[in-house]
Amino acid sequence: MFELGLNLPKEPIVEVLTTENRGFTVEEIADRCLKKIIAVSDNAPPEIRDQAVAFKEAIRPLLIFYMKEVVNSDRTTVYNIIREAGHPEVAEFVRRL
Repeated sequence: MFELGLNLPKEPIVEVLTTENRGFTVEEIADRCLKKIIAVSDNAPPEIRDQAVAFKEAIRPLLIFYMKEVVNSDRTTVYNIIREAGHPEVAEFVRRL
């Protein structure tokens, strides 16, 4: 006799996140990133799980700070490209974002 069974993962394979009329905030992206970088099993010893959670909470503000730096740096680049292309008024809109 044949036995047929499915061993499906308990955790979702795909997660879909959306926003309405805006992009994701730095904080939202940082949280998504942290989920990928730091994960700990529910079966892990409490000391290890607590340490992983504490580390995740300590890394979050650092990640947010540097992601904001990236956003500002990119806006500076876009501002300069638009200004150098002869559109200083449009560049000023980008600078004010």
